[in-house]
Amino acid sequence: MTRSRTLKEAVRTMISEGNEMMENPLSMLNLIDDLQRLSISYHFVNEISNVLENIYRNYYKIHEEWSKMDLNLKSLGFRLLRQHGYQIPQEIFKDHENGSVKEHLNEDMISMLNLYEACYYSVEDESILDDARIFIQKYLKQNIVDDDESIVSSLVSHALDFPLHWMLPRVETKWFIEVYERRHEMNPMVLELAKLDFNIVQAVYQQDLKYASRWGLNAIKELPDYMKICFLALYNAINEMSYNVLANEGILVLPYLRKTWQDLCNSYIIEARWFNSGYTPTLNEFLDNGCMSIGIVPIIKHAYLLTLTTVSEDSLEQIQRAEILIRNACLIVRLTNDLGTSSVNFLAYLDELERGDVPKSIQCYMHESGASEVEAREYIQKLTLETWKKLNKERQAIDSAGLPHEFIECVINLARMGHFMYTDGDKHGKADMFKPYALSLFVNPILGLP
Repeated sequence: MTRSRTLKEAVRTMISEGNEMMENPLSMLNLIDDLQRLSISYHFVNEISNVLENIYRNYYKIHEEWSKMDLNLKSLGFRLLRQHGYQIPQEIFKDHENGSVKEHLNEDMISMLNLYEACYYSVEDESILDDARIFIQKYLKQNIVDDDESIVSSLVSHALDFPLHWMLPRVETKWFIEVYERRHEMNPMVLELAKLDFNIVQAVYQQDLKYASRWGLNAIKELPDYMKICFLALYNAINEMSYNVLANEGILVLPYLRKTWQDLCNSYIIEARWFNSGYTPTLNEFLDNGCMSIGIVPIIKHAYLLTLTTVSEDSLEQIQRAEILIRNACLIVRLTNDLGTSSVNFLAYLDELERGDVPKSIQCYMHESGASEVEAREYIQKLTLETWKKLNKERQAIDSAGLPHEFIECVINLARMGHFMYTDGDKHGKADMFKPYALSLFVNPILGLP
């Protein structure tokens, strides 16, 4: 812990000094990007916020400054500033002559890669970013060099498999630490802190898992009051005695949680009726119900309570401002689940049919439109991308709504979890697919520390 504190102070000083001089905004943006991908940026929230505000004010706020930037600075700054709530317009990439990204083809691959990653922070009706994403994806695929030793090739290949914005942070961290260690411009202090912090966080996870594995209903008296509320709700112990036992916050929270669990059960009943009657719902019917039946809403509602210092009527009402954000995150999990467990992934599809599942969004769209399965999958993939745009837009809209930042990140990460769990199969249904990640995140520490 002493070494960790020393390293954090050294990195904090490095960020602050770089912000004061601000001789190279691209260098500072690259540092912030590295800290985020290494999952140690949470130690430097205020310092990073100050750097981004300084960069925005001096380089991005005034449109006349855009023409002075190269593509790399534009792209990385656009992504990081949008990620942190700044309203950066897509027109920053609009070429003054014809609006085409083709003018930048002489740029290096890292610049093109950063623009590609930036495009995934688009919102609805941003055609410049849509066109750029489609074009650059083809360009990167055609120009990637098959070289296992090349850092650039690794980054490009990784991004084409999975854009950074859709990746679960902790899964990304383990991979990126290995890539960062191979870079010539790697900062040894940052690398050591990243490795040390990964192992410290992993140890915390292990303690949490150890503690949770010993839980039982008889141990509920050992929990804090707010955890008792969640625990009672989870085990359907919401009854008159619960109201008498739990203190003031319980009187507010228990009806709130009970409604959430009732809605989930009702969504299961609707699907059971569809299954028993042989009814194939329309795509809209399926998705309206599927946003709840995917089971994410109760997780989100419980997570929101854990980000509050105190529970009040106002705080419970405030989450209503995030309903659209929550719905879009749930919809992404629903769609990615369906893509991962459809008949193309035949074994996963059979597993779910044997469990009594109703047709998925792909089958609903095929039944409704007469499309082939390939066409239906393409449509659902497009719908997933469009839902991400809505999620991005809503995230920007509620950044100033007073909701805890940890809660907003939790909602976004649940959408990312859908991609992680169901891309290339069903990691939820097939334990062997998830096992390597579980070992990496929860069991195997990073070796090679000083």
